[in-house]
Amino acid sequence: MRKLLYALAATMLLSTSWAAWAQDAGPELRSDHPERYTVVKGDTLWDISSRFLNNPWYWPEIWHVNPQVSNPHLIYPGDRLALVYIEGKPRVTKVGASNGVIKLSPQVRSEMIDTPIPAIPLDAISSFLTDTRIISPDELEGAPYVLEGEDGRIVTGAGDKVYARGEMPANKVGVFRRSNRYVDPVTNEFLGLEARSIANGDITARDGDVLTMQLKRSNEEVRIADRLLVSEDRAINTTFNPSAPDEDIDGLMISVDGGVTQIGQYDVVVVNKGSREGLEVGNVLAVFKSGNLVRDPVTDETIELPSERAGLLMVFQTYEKLSYGLVLKATRPLSVGDRVKNP
Repeated sequence: MRKLLYALAATMLLSTSWAAWAQDAGPELRSDHPERYTVVKGDTLWDISSRFLNNPWYWPEIWHVNPQVSNPHLIYPGDRLALVYIEGKPRVTKVGASNGVIKLSPQVRSEMIDTPIPAIPLDAISSFLTDTRIISPDELEGAPYVLEGEDGRIVTGAGDKVYARGEMPANKVGVFRRSNRYVDPVTNEFLGLEARSIANGDITARDGDVLTMQLKRSNEEVRIADRLLVSEDRAINTTFNPSAPDEDIDGLMISVDGGVTQIGQYDVVVVNKGSREGLEVGNVLAVFKSGNLVRDPVTDETIELPSERAGLLMVFQTYEKLSYGLVLKATRPLSVGDRVKNP
């Protein structure tokens, strides 16, 4: 009898494990998914996939690989999409005006549209992809610094000349300012120093360790003691392949851009996990809202209630010890300190 009970328990455990795995084994269609959808200006791939799937990070698996949509990142406003079943599996493909699947034939796009829709809203993250950096304090402190502007000006901008002191880093340089210093709230490990881009330009002359710089572009006024770093020509990558992380992630949101107290959709956050923990660009993480602290009426102890799933974010930039993510869904206001885990 005992062996039978053990066998039944093992079978139930195996069934439960299989069910848990199967729940995240592939795309899960929404009960209210459309059969047809026309892409409109302002759409993102995440928006469209969220209309079809409960787990939109699986969108690469539902795009039907055909000559028209072989790359799901090449979808334009005005394109008509349809949900079809191929070998019993749901697929999204592009359809023609007659509501039939487009057949391969030479054609010319006549719409006045030059670019495909992005994966996620790029205007929310572009400055982090091109301008913001995570560096070490030594790297920033060792960089040349602004002395003053031409004619003794203490603030300057695009078109102005500034003087700096230090070892010449390169002909093309950027002006950066110390921003946030990130420390892991759990381990107290230093994770990195954020340097914010202020301007860029060219080194036009050098006299000993005094450098003359011509500013070409500025986001805000350049100030005395701002630092000069080598310019990095970073092209904005609009191709994000969403996926669940390969490794188990259990981290925290430790900062939000703008210093707001409540975090919502399309806010940029910093996560205390990076490439060393296996995080990659495109990884999707579930956000769990921290439970409230309540007083036990019997023991008078302070008890933290369980965390509740309250959102999703996608990692768009990784460094060794931390990552930047964009909140794509928030069912309730989120906060710094909320946990992030595998979706």
